[in-house]
Amino acid sequence: MRFLVIGGDAAGMSAASRAKRLSPDMEVIVLEKTEDVSYSACGMPYNIGDESRDLEDLVVRKAQAFRDKQGINLLTGHEALELDPGSKAVRGRTSQGEDFEYYYDKLLIATGGSAVIPPLEGMDSPGVLPLKSLEHARRIKSLITNSKVKKAVILGMGYIGLEMCEALTERGVEVSMVKPNPMFLPWMDRELADRLQQEVESRGAKLYLGHELQKVENTGSGLKIVCNDLTLDADLLIPAIGITPNSEMASKAGLKTSVGNSIAVDKGLKTSDDNIYSAGDCADAYHVVSGQKTWIPLALYANRGGWAVADNVNGKGVEVPGVAGSAVFKVFDFEAARTGLNMREAEKAGFEPVSVTIKTRSRAHGHPGNSTLRVHMVGDKKTGRLLGIQMVGRDGCAHRINTGAAALHSRMTAAEFSQMDLAYAPPFGPVWDPLLTAANQLVKKL
Repeated sequence: MRFLVIGGDAAGMSAASRAKRLSPDMEVIVLEKTEDVSYSACGMPYNIGDESRDLEDLVVRKAQAFRDKQGINLLTGHEALELDPGSKAVRGRTSQGEDFEYYYDKLLIATGGSAVIPPLEGMDSPGVLPLKSLEHARRIKSLITNSKVKKAVILGMGYIGLEMCEALTERGVEVSMVKPNPMFLPWMDRELADRLQQEVESRGAKLYLGHELQKVENTGSGLKIVCNDLTLDADLLIPAIGITPNSEMASKAGLKTSVGNSIAVDKGLKTSDDNIYSAGDCADAYHVVSGQKTWIPLALYANRGGWAVADNVNGKGVEVPGVAGSAVFKVFDFEAARTGLNMREAEKAGFEPVSVTIKTRSRAHGHPGNSTLRVHMVGDKKTGRLLGIQMVGRDGCAHRINTGAAALHSRMTAAEFSQMDLAYAPPFGPVWDPLLTAANQLVKKL
């Protein structure tokens, strides 16, 4: 059997490696348009913020290792451009301009996502750099290291934007952040979002909410970021307004698409074509709380999806339940985490949501390192189910959120969650864990 994979990062290389382990005689071919495979994209902002670290440290495994140690035919510099499901062929072009064509028995589309770049005047100017690939990171870090960046503007205030705000600030760059939405982190409970906004502004970053970008002017000595009622000077502009799934090739080939134009797959990661699978940032998923289709690009789900595809190509019949949307990110000294649905999402999914927000302590009273921790919890009035959790604080959010994710996967009620036997010791939390305190308060409202 020939297993052909398009895309050489998380989902693609996970699938290729596992398929080869399960069936050493299987012919596995991977087409990757860049020269970089299997690297930690999530680590790029933190690496950029540390001048002493080499970006190549983010490479988990070099391309040649996959070829030599596992016998995977990994073809870098090979961009897939056309999919023909009828003849089971993929056609494309190499970085040297040579055309190629490969046939498959089973195919995995793991083409990932691309940074959203607004189609505005000047967005192709030198100094306008998104952060989606390792090559983007190299260019950004090189500019900073060569002292060519004194002022930077970040378009957007999401995970990557905030992580890059911290990284650039650590490198001595003056940072401004701009977005058209007048709300900072609109998906987050207001009390929690306000606290994070205060932290960002206290570090010197200037936040311009409710300002829509109109164009970028290249002045020769830098950039002018022109909004409807605001103009900012910058040496670097980072568009960080999200990503979009790379699904165009699949769509043109007649495969069904789903939320946000992601490639539609079942729980076994199979597309609308029985011989084609899709996984990673280009594919949709099922939300374990709502049961509905969603598109939430997540590193763990990409790797897990790659494993499932390899198992299914080998006839194992594996399914992946879905995602809870669990995420955590760092904002200077603060941790912010979420899992499940917020109030707006829960209502849209057909629930009757009720929420509580509490302010408590991250550790036992009087213990060193104790700090304020805020928890926002959402439940369903009709069924009592726990629907979602958000947390913000200097200490204790990143790993606590996983308890909530496990409860959501188990479809626990808030009352059941409030009775969980969570570990206690003064260095790690109060007797009543912040999650239990929030759950007790939520149960009262339900």
